[in-house]
Amino acid sequence: MSHSQWSQKIVQLLRRMNNFYSPGSCRASCLRFEINGAQVGWIPPQLAPLLSRFSDVFSPPQGGAVSLRPCLDSPERRTEAVDAVLRTLRQEGTFSCLKGWRDEKYSVMSQFSEAPLMLMERSATSLFGVKRSGVHINGYTVSEGGEVSMWLARRSPTKQTYPGLLDHVAAGGLAAGLDIKQTVVKECEEEACIPAAIAEKARPVNTVSYTYEDEDGVYPESQFVFDLELPVGFKPKVGDGEVQEFYLLPMEKVKELIATDDFKPNCAMVVLDFLIRHSFIDPDTETCYLEFGAGLHRTLE
Repeated sequence: MSHSQWSQKIVQLLRRMNNFYSPGSCRASCLRFEINGAQVGWIPPQLAPLLSRFSDVFSPPQGGAVSLRPCLDSPERRTEAVDAVLRTLRQEGTFSCLKGWRDEKYSVMSQFSEAPLMLMERSATSLFGVKRSGVHINGYTVSEGGEVSMWLARRSPTKQTYPGLLDHVAAGGLAAGLDIKQTVVKECEEEACIPAAIAEKARPVNTVSYTYEDEDGVYPESQFVFDLELPVGFKPKVGDGEVQEFYLLPMEKVKELIATDDFKPNCAMVVLDFLIRHSFIDPDTETCYLEFGAGLHRTLE
């Protein structure tokens, strides 16, 4: 693929991963999801009409927003009430995303630094456009000659999302009750059998943010990005079964791959960020350099 073709593929990727802000998206038809007057998500049009069935949990739409009933005045009460609604919807089979129920809770909050206003089942967060966070670890090596290579993982064919696609050496969602660095160490150990003594050396380097929509709802996401230089000769091993194989590839090959359909889209964005930060992409030769930066850091709204 030519350089110009590669650049346009990357631009298309970034636009797709930010399509919630594109003309024709469902954004104009969404209702804001608010708790205590603070927006915590977007309720897409396929869900909004159903919430009237649960009038003891959700107030009628007002001013373009849906709120929880005032009687749900604690995080615990909100969590319990909304969870009951989600379990009903799951049993009815209305939404395909709930078929991937994980029994894993995500924090619901207006700003990341705030205390959670409630917890929500991970598979349901797209139905409410709840902001989600995760960690992505760029595992790489540097040879004696200075050549940089990156470890990539091939996702298991049985994964609920993006089965069989290329991924980072380790990554995962930020579940309620775990801090960011704990999640990095946990995911490295579970997915790639990277010992904690090595994983703890991962350096926080950036965030990558985007918002996209699909048939399952709205996904406002922010990924905490870490770089982890692994010892030359160290080989990740398949751990919890979420990965089928690991590959160590030179950065030029990795750069080529992120522009293909073989790469998990948000992971391709994180690798793009790595390529920019480590000067594998030059603003003097890449005409889309500014568009790359804007697409990687779209403010969550």
